[in-house]
Amino acid sequence: MIIIIPLLAAGCGTPAAQAQSVETAWFLITANPLATATPTPFQPIRSENLSLPPTSFPTETLEILPSPVNTFPPMTDTPAAVTPEALPTPGQVIDLSKIPTAMPLAQGRDTINFILLGADTRSGTSFRTDTMVVAIVRPSSAEVSLISLPRDLWVNIPTVGMQRLNTAYEYGEIYHYPGGGAALLKDAIQYNLGIPIDHTAMVDFDGFRQVVNTIGGVDVPVSCPYTDWHLISPGLDPENEYNWQLFTVGPGVVKMDGDLALWYARSRKQSNDFDRGRRQQEVLRALYSQALRTNLITQLPALYSQVSSAFTTDLSFTDLLSLAPISLHLSNADIRSYYINEKDGTVTSWITPEGAYVLIPNDAAIAALVQEAMAPHPKQPQQAAIKVEVRNASPYDGWDALAAQRLNYAGFESSLAPADHRDQATTYLYDLTSVQDRSITSRILAAMGLPDTNLISAPNPNSSAPYILLLGSDYQPCFDPGALTP
Repeated sequence: MIIIIPLLAAGCGTPAAQAQSVETAWFLITANPLATATPTPFQPIRSENLSLPPTSFPTETLEILPSPVNTFPPMTDTPAAVTPEALPTPGQVIDLSKIPTAMPLAQGRDTINFILLGADTRSGTSFRTDTMVVAIVRPSSAEVSLISLPRDLWVNIPTVGMQRLNTAYEYGEIYHYPGGGAALLKDAIQYNLGIPIDHTAMVDFDGFRQVVNTIGGVDVPVSCPYTDWHLISPGLDPENEYNWQLFTVGPGVVKMDGDLALWYARSRKQSNDFDRGRRQQEVLRALYSQALRTNLITQLPALYSQVSSAFTTDLSFTDLLSLAPISLHLSNADIRSYYINEKDGTVTSWITPEGAYVLIPNDAAIAALVQEAMAPHPKQPQQAAIKVEVRNASPYDGWDALAAQRLNYAGFESSLAPADHRDQATTYLYDLTSVQDRSITSRILAAMGLPDTNLISAPNPNSSAPYILLLGSDYQPCFDPGALTP
């Protein structure tokens, strides 16, 4: 993860019309496209008239930013402030201008914290960071936590006042905040979330495409099929609504070039910003896996020279080299994913008197989430070796990779091995250990959405794998990663 942090800031900002390459994308799905996945909140929101072109697509106008309400330089001490009331209830009138108190710094400061940003920088300083992912790196235990920050989070931006979090960088650039937009965004995240940010890395649309194409594309395990509007051909006028059509990827392992990866990570016309955060983390994890498979560490000097102009970061090449060895000790279960969203109660949606959509933070819930993300993973000695071998006995190519990724989200290490047949109907978990610890197998079954009846106890001291997950055609690949945080 560390070796590509300044290279993978998921360039996916506002859904402004962008030309996308789809000439080969229809042939990239490796799983059966007719397979049925379990309906979840992450499925695309469909309507009866989706066959029609969108009536207004797909730009967002940039609001004129008001002048800062305070003066520079930025504050260094916590100001006197009004503590916000409890989360609003429907119909309640609240004062969205109240300045909350600063969030206490999260404990466990033996981490290096990054903010990964994606934005459309084509308009110069007038852009917003609509992709914001905090990467918390713990070098001592080789662990990474990813926190997706919603762009509409209503926060106190130092020297500015209450605004959406995605405007902080823009304010800092326009009004010459000391240290620029990156510094103001860092201060805003620390003030409102209690996370001190050490480094920033920002990639724009073109830079993200360049990074993905430079490493030869990326294989993204798409567990939940996703449908959204896509340009029929990159040469067509994106402002013409009839040049768009619905496009679906997954379930399966999808080979994505820079254009397709950008579309997958930034589109949200048929979903929402929370689902987009899930897909962005999928792409980040896939990029990390790709870096390991292609031995990116040995290629780092050449790669850096090719793509360094594609991103903006305060990391020097020397810094990057000093961090690279940490990646050698990261297993595929050492990356944890967190999401600030309505479903887990960390935010509540609200409409301002002016009609703007914002997310009101639940300070207590966010503090608990941040504390968990920054704390070391509480591994017990017997849990450190929980490894599951996945074998695909279903007729659907790529489902073993989808199941392996699901296990990783739940904190289990996974590996792939071939099955001796591809026509099995039922998915089974084989417990080959001599201990037969039901507390462990129950966790694995729950993570995979399987009942206890799908467990087969078969102690085998000669087995090279303690647990084998044998996938059948009944396996439902779509899952909610936010419910699987270990």
